[in-house]
Amino acid sequence: MRKFTPSALGTALTLALGTGALSVSIQAQAEEATAEKVERIEVTGSRIKRTDMEGPSPVQSIGKEDIANMGYDNLQQLLERMPVAGNGTFSTRGNNQDSTANGGAAVSLRGLGPDATLVLINGRRVAISAFAESITNSFVDINSIPVSAIERIDILKDGASAIYGSDAVAGVVNVVLKKDIEGIEVNLGYGGTTGPNHEETTASVVWGTSSAKGSASVILDYFKNTGLEADEMGSLGTADQSPYGGMDFRSSRGFPGYFYVNGVKTIDPDCPADSATASGSCLFDYGPYGYITPPSERVGAIAQFDYKFDNDITAFMEIAAQHNTSKAAGAPTPLDEDAGLTVPGSHPYNPFGQDIEIGRYRTVDAGARRWDIESDTLRLVAGLRGEINDWGWEVAAQKGRSKSEQSGDRSMGWVRVDFLQQEIDAGNYNPFGGVQNSADVIDRITTSLVRRGESHMTSFDASISGEAFEFNDQMVMMAAGLEYREEDVSDVPDDQFQRGLIFGTESVSAAAKRDQWAAYVEFSIPLSDNFELQLAGRHDDYSDFGSTTNPKVAFKWAPSGEFSLRGSWAQGFRAPSLAQIGLGPSEESQFFVDTYRCQATGQDCDLLDYNIEFAGNPDLEAEESESWNLGAIWAPVNEFGLSVDIWSIEQDNKIDEQDFGSIYNTHCNDQNSTVCVRLPPTAGQSLGVIQQVHSTFENVSSQEASGIDISTNYKMDMDDMGLLKFNLEWSYMHEFNKDGREYIGEYEYPRHRGLFATNWEFQDFNVNMNISYVGSFEDTPDIDFDGALDFDTQKSRDVDSHTLVDIQGAYNFNDDIRISVGMNNVFDEEPPFAIGDGDSDLYGYVSSVHNPRGRYIYTNLTWRFN
Repeated sequence: MRKFTPSALGTALTLALGTGALSVSIQAQAEEATAEKVERIEVTGSRIKRTDMEGPSPVQSIGKEDIANMGYDNLQQLLERMPVAGNGTFSTRGNNQDSTANGGAAVSLRGLGPDATLVLINGRRVAISAFAESITNSFVDINSIPVSAIERIDILKDGASAIYGSDAVAGVVNVVLKKDIEGIEVNLGYGGTTGPNHEETTASVVWGTSSAKGSASVILDYFKNTGLEADEMGSLGTADQSPYGGMDFRSSRGFPGYFYVNGVKTIDPDCPADSATASGSCLFDYGPYGYITPPSERVGAIAQFDYKFDNDITAFMEIAAQHNTSKAAGAPTPLDEDAGLTVPGSHPYNPFGQDIEIGRYRTVDAGARRWDIESDTLRLVAGLRGEINDWGWEVAAQKGRSKSEQSGDRSMGWVRVDFLQQEIDAGNYNPFGGVQNSADVIDRITTSLVRRGESHMTSFDASISGEAFEFNDQMVMMAAGLEYREEDVSDVPDDQFQRGLIFGTESVSAAAKRDQWAAYVEFSIPLSDNFELQLAGRHDDYSDFGSTTNPKVAFKWAPSGEFSLRGSWAQGFRAPSLAQIGLGPSEESQFFVDTYRCQATGQDCDLLDYNIEFAGNPDLEAEESESWNLGAIWAPVNEFGLSVDIWSIEQDNKIDEQDFGSIYNTHCNDQNSTVCVRLPPTAGQSLGVIQQVHSTFENVSSQEASGIDISTNYKMDMDDMGLLKFNLEWSYMHEFNKDGREYIGEYEYPRHRGLFATNWEFQDFNVNMNISYVGSFEDTPDIDFDGALDFDTQKSRDVDSHTLVDIQGAYNFNDDIRISVGMNNVFDEEPPFAIGDGDSDLYGYVSSVHNPRGRYIYTNLTWRFN
């Protein structure tokens, strides 16, 4: 396993400091603490309330001004630009799978996955999304948090399971909401792309009041975007990428299709020549039927209340609710041999004059499949806080719920195979020649359906923080607490899915629940005037997999006012997600070449799509991790600050899908396998068509990630010309090693990510520019698309680096009115071409890394009333 060397460190520093494209705004390292006493606050990464924002752990803080300057209307767009984000940062861009409700999004720090990144609101957990991403990745939907309600976002860049418990393996994203608001603020925004039409509309009202006895605030938020459909995107909207240097990922479930005549695979005679394969399949381009960006609409409200009693006890409450609507789109229903459809010889359109079986076929005449999606989130926090002998204490209870429903009616392309068989038997439906059947026949083969999901979280917590005892003539600070949490998730597909009457969708079901309690303690020990030691430990007990105890040790040493060192070491864990434990039989499709059948029969030698069925594993154990961070901060003057952090995270017992290549090699050469299930072979053949491949999840993997983060900022006071600010964030990934394979530089794992921001304030004007950069990486992890990853033994082409430029200008007419105009992706850059992975990336670009949306122009108006 590779480790850091002085030359590697020097190379990384040179590359990071010598590059002109870097990062977003960070909290200034150079600002000195005010001399007068200030209120103690809780800083992300510690439960101890302190008077300064700089603790032993690296925290990137993005304030509301920075968010406004970037011009993004949801957290997904904002956080995916952060260099600390990596592979697994999930959005519904290009998502037309049925496993996740479109409109949702998650963030993955360090590329370790959204389930290894803990998302908090005001320092507390929130309920997970009712529908998991990619079947089993439970996540907090960051798009359910309105941008207009955010005071700042703190990104903790080291492991924090000893502080917060499960999921904080790669770090924490803590969204701090606006509070202590006075008056009314109205925000209106509108924007659209200059290419294929995509529009976004935003509106919010922020109201607040305060007095000596308490405060109240209410935030109302509205967001709407139009859909950006794949058929508007040219080369990025087709599954046949061969004209552009890629692969032909068109589906073998065609229109027209193929049949079995006397047991012999026979292609429909009317299949177009450019769609017919050598092995007798008729290909279909499903690419134009999806959404690049799904249409969505969100309405939300957040209310916060504080009331101070005469005994210095404060009651507080947070209420948040949001209603989201969105749509998902898919190509017309694909059918295969598993549907068991037949055509009698007496059928009036049967060209073969005898009973035949339908192989693979698509009901294009029934129309594209569509989902209407509604998601509701609700969060209620209520508690008391106060002080006893300089000890701050707090008790609170929280209820959270996420509820989603996907539905489709008879006009939305959902075909039932039993209804279809009836119409074929009656001679009413013609499956030959790619003809369009009549509307009344289509009405008789389609159906309505619904899928419902819901997750709940109930939690209670109690904590104290204060001065524990005197040590070395200084006070040791301490925090301790107890937590209890109950969680459950339920994902119920329509009964028609369960009975096998609906084909071609990634049907998902899940049901699981757990309860958990925890106790933690944390100390901040001043070993000298300039050396702070942090010790923390936490014990968690889960009802399903057992208990775990995790420590953390961190320090900050400031030998001078200009220079300081910080470091941390921690153990962490991630409990198996409820979806991974309770997943019912759930399907997804994957492209690969059935090599065994090709060699045995000479058929299915093409790249075709097959069904993979997953099921949960209730015997999963928790993932374990160990992380460390070592950093230096140099702030010689108030106007300049620089920090460099070297970090490493190791995970063991990693939960992952069973390796598909191993499953195929072990089981798919056996006609009688119960894992790789094949249809009966035709006469003279030894292997039939793959019907389904069964898979599950195991504690099988280990992985290690390491790298260097560089943050710097500079402020230049130009007197009569105003104030000029420069900020950068740069992330260099040294390694991402998984099960002995090095992923850095490979598919979806760029070595470099950066974001550079500059801001000029001059009188009532404000101008901001951001330059984001994603480095190059190798294309196609499975070079020959045989189901087994081979990127470490074969060399593919490179996916080019990608640089995007955003600009914004704002003018303050007075203290109450501000207008801004901005442009994201100024140069209308397209995502770099990629062959893809045969799974989620089939359209000529890497959807999880690059944004295909072109130039976007927007304006915002802010109006304050005091």
